[in-house]
Amino acid sequence: MGRLFWKFFFAFWLSLLLAGAGVGTVVWLHRQAEADAESVPALPGGPRAVVMLDAAEVFMRRGGPEMMREVLREWADAPGNAQLFVLDERGRDLFDRELPSELGAALAAGDFRRGPMSGARRVLAQDGQTYTLVARFERPFGRGRPAHGERPSPVPPIVAGLLASLAFSAAMAWYMAKPIRNLRAALRAVSAGHLETRLQPSMGRRRDELADLGRDFDRMAQQLQAQINSQQRLLHDVSHELRSPLARLHAAIGLARQNPEKLATTLERVERESLRLDELVGELLTLSRLDAGTPGAPPLPIDLMEMVASIADDAGFEAAARGRAVNFTGDGEATASVQGELLYRAVENVVRNAVKYTAVGTAVEVQARRLVAGGGLPAFEIVVSDRGPGVPEADLEAIFEPFYRADNNDGTTGYGLGLAIARRAVVAHGGQVLARNRTAGGLEVRLTLPLS
Repeated sequence: MGRLFWKFFFAFWLSLLLAGAGVGTVVWLHRQAEADAESVPALPGGPRAVVMLDAAEVFMRRGGPEMMREVLREWADAPGNAQLFVLDERGRDLFDRELPSELGAALAAGDFRRGPMSGARRVLAQDGQTYTLVARFERPFGRGRPAHGERPSPVPPIVAGLLASLAFSAAMAWYMAKPIRNLRAALRAVSAGHLETRLQPSMGRRRDELADLGRDFDRMAQQLQAQINSQQRLLHDVSHELRSPLARLHAAIGLARQNPEKLATTLERVERESLRLDELVGELLTLSRLDAGTPGAPPLPIDLMEMVASIADDAGFEAAARGRAVNFTGDGEATASVQGELLYRAVENVVRNAVKYTAVGTAVEVQARRLVAGGGLPAFEIVVSDRGPGVPEADLEAIFEPFYRADNNDGTTGYGLGLAIARRAVVAHGGQVLARNRTAGGLEVRLTLPLS
């Protein structure tokens, strides 16, 4: 499960716990109030009044008013807000204290249960007289607690739960909406042509699916920027490469008009430049078709070992005229269904490029063999090694870009499209092309093709 799931999960359960705590508090207070109300339903004064009246009745019957005076002195110093009045038959308190107005009215009316906080009873004392005991409490359950029989209000917990839900909802909405707003702004920026826009700085330390989406957007923007820059560079290079032979064609036409007697030489020059243009346009079309993924001829079973041997033989014949050689090593068969013409041109470009750069008097080594690639699948490997100047380490990937030319090419001719076409053709067949500098000098290009 995704990381957003766990964030939603914990937020949901935290909200449930808060709501459950609020509802549980209301239920507990409600049941507590009901239990307190049911414990002494016949005594409005509550259980504390009953205890105090029972004790006072025992003191009056056993010790009389004198003992009761001593007890009242001690109770007067006790903490709390309880009051006990001992009234004689004329309604006077033993300590001559003034009765509260509601108690006086209740005694006058003979209603000892008037007022929810009072309790009263008549007691026959040891001296033979009848006294009235009146107990009164301001807050029978302690400071700040609801009165006896009161029902706690459910409004505060409900309001607290509602506020907590609103807070969590607002926090989650902001948490989810912020990266989405950043993504919308980034998409608008990219659509306006600002391909350098990136989302990762605005994501901070997020580690969830939205952060992954931001990283994917950055990779997409980076690839788009690279593709557009590559297209712009390709357009510039194509324009440059086409301008040179066209300029020579115009010059040859101008010379033919000025010197008609040199028409034959001029026509040879025009023919040579037109062939260069045709070759350049053909390579550009091949490169464009490979980049676009346009399918060519249907694949046919071809013996790759025989194909490489034929390419090495043709290249060796041409290299001998320039004081170089091509040595081929490989035997057996390696048959695969490939686009023969495209793959032939790819391998030929690599071999001819090696022949072009290898030193005079040296040989290009072409090795072909079957092997077992990653995953145990059969593959065909071609290794082309030369004895040339090599390539700077930082440019080993750049040589497969269109129109790339190394600084140490020693004036060799070409358009810089051969290796670019070779890599794209091999990749189109599910293979790969890698280049590295040899320890003894020169460049080694390794082509790997799957045979399955």
